[in-house]
Amino acid sequence: MQTYLALGDSYTIGEQVPLAGNFPSQTVDLVNASATLSIAAPKIIAVTGWTTDELAAAIEAENIRDSFEIVSLLIGVNNQYRGRAVANYKEEFTELLHKAIEFAGGKSNRVFVLSIPDWGVTPFAEGKDRQDIANKIDEYNAAKKAITLSKGCHYIDITQSTRAHGTDETYLTPDKLHYSAKEYKIWAEALAALIIEELA
Repeated sequence: MQTYLALGDSYTIGEQVPLAGNFPSQTVDLVNASATLSIAAPKIIAVTGWTTDELAAAIEAENIRDSFEIVSLLIGVNNQYRGRAVANYKEEFTELLHKAIEFAGGKSNRVFVLSIPDWGVTPFAEGKDRQDIANKIDEYNAAKKAITLSKGCHYIDITQSTRAHGTDETYLTPDKLHYSAKEYKIWAEALAALIIEELA
């Protein structure tokens, strides 16, 4: 049975969503339903609000000794929300990606990085400069994509989907900021397809 480590923040743990509805859990269900692979329930290291350095500290505290066949990484929105510099993000994200590759037994093709969602289109961002948020998210994602691909890892763009559905409350949780299982299903479908392609 394959093992899966999911690293991230609120979008990975699934803030206000049942455990079965977050994208790592839905990914496992989709892959297992395909009957091409069998994946155990994901090990998730993610907490709402985490930045890159906070995730790194949590990984250190976990003292993980195992390796995993699959590792996903989705982090950065809180760096942007707190107004941190992209240069700092590049440095800390690169360190996290190296750690993810290490957890994947040194196999960069087993690491799947998801882009940062655009929270600026959600009702939560009412009164904020939505265009400025979008521009900054794009800048972060451009850096993230370049680093990810340079290391031979997979990059999945989920940002466009979050922009398309950010005003549709069926894709959001009651806080009108985080996403519902309906949006996570879209991410899970993209991730599951890549996992099957890579590992089957």
